[in-house]
Amino acid sequence: MLEDGQQPPYGRKMAVSLVEAGPGHAVFERTPDHSCLNPMGTVHGGYAAAMLDSACGIAAHTGLKAGQAYTTLELKTSFLRPLTPRSGTVRAVGRLVSMTRRAAFAEATLHDASGRLCATATSTLLVFDARGKGGNSPETPR
Repeated sequence: MLEDGQQPPYGRKMAVSLVEAGPGHAVFERTPDHSCLNPMGTVHGGYAAAMLDSACGIAAHTGLKAGQAYTTLELKTSFLRPLTPRSGTVRAVGRLVSMTRRAAFAEATLHDASGRLCATATSTLLVFDARGKGGNSPETPR
């Protein structure tokens, strides 16, 4: 996707860009704006969690074998510093920690434009055999 200049559907919808991916590694970036704010005037926690989930997921994706797929089972997020529109471009960096036949374990960090750590996450992902287009995958209704 990166070579073709494409973004995952989620990335297009949320204006979050996948900027790097390699074996066991993925990076997403976005600059939060006022559309991301919660009633307290800071960026909604779901914004950071979604970026961290994506970074963990694509890092795990890079470890899949042909015919495998994955879905997030668990995401634990820790918020360390609030994000605001003044945070600048934030960067979520994901790393694949371990991959087995049935599960992947990943972690991610989210830094603001000044390099300050704002949030972290750990993720457990279910790895399963994909059944091809039209099969019973998590995205295909039964």
